Amino acid sequence: MTPPSRYSPIPPVERLPEWIRSPIGNASALEAVQGVVKQQRLHTICEEGRCPNRGECYAAGTATFLLGGPICTRSCAFCQVDKGQAPVPVDAAEAERVAEAVAVLGLRYVVLTAVARDDLADHGAGLFTATMAAIRRRSPAVAIEVLTPDFWGGHRDPAAGERAQRQRLAAVLASRPVCFNHNLETVERLQGEVRRGATYRRSLALLAAARELAPQTPTKSGLMLGLGESHDEVLATLADLRAVGCERLTLGQYLRPSLSHLPVARYWSPEEFDELGARAREMGFAQVRSGPLVRSSYHAGDEG
Repeated sequence: MTPPSRYSPIPPVERLPEWIRSPIGNASALEAVQGVVKQQRLHTICEEGRCPNRGECYAAGTATFLLGGPICTRSCAFCQVDKGQAPVPVDAAEAERVAEAVAVLGLRYVVLTAVARDDLADHGAGLFTATMAAIRRRSPAVAIEVLTPDFWGGHRDPAAGERAQRQRLAAVLASRPVCFNHNLETVERLQGEVRRGATYRRSLALLAAARELAPQTPTKSGLMLGLGESHDEVLATLADLRAVGCERLTLGQYLRPSLSHLPVARYWSPEEFDELGARAREMGFAQVRSGPLVRSSYHAGDEG
């Protein structure tokens, strides 16, 4: 009799639809950015998240830097970034190294994002303000978009938490980014499973507060499709975003980073992405990027 196996069988690899194909992009631009990022000991969400469009974006003079180190204090079930409750200490020289990389690469449009740093008193807001200031000292003409966490945490009193969140947000907006981005990631029903530590209503409130504090700064958000949401739930989410004044939108297909992440419930077709993009424009979104390989910073610096 054959002894039972000590290991569970690994399920077969999912066959991706034919339209899920990562573009090769510009190999020389990819190598150049990767070299500078490695030399400056930096992190980009382009690389950490294995973005399929990074070669294309690099060639267009755009990159997304990941601030606060490579370890996130939250454990979202979709995200490739490493997780842990003991992240590395804040690197005081990180902002200057990002500014150096931007200058060396001659970037025209920079997106700054960050791991969630719930261990810090300001929850990472200072990472954004310091880096924006450093970039502008070296490259004043560079446009800077921010893609932030929710700046929430550690408050038993919701009112106190909201005040602290608003103060952190105000500090970031005072540094005058050209766009404020905060992703909902998925529809309300799936938030607890997908975005651990964040909530749908709190994120909507953050976007609403950004419009109130800096009405001249466009706000932006994004959704991943394929986690089990319905078409009607997506449209309801878009309506919620418009209700808080969100002007820019990204819609892309969720791709499972590993077997330890949430599985893909289904792959939305290019035609469905086109239809949702058209509906979003009808709702009043001024800038819409909708397609299977679209990510938060895709063509971020383009108008319209």
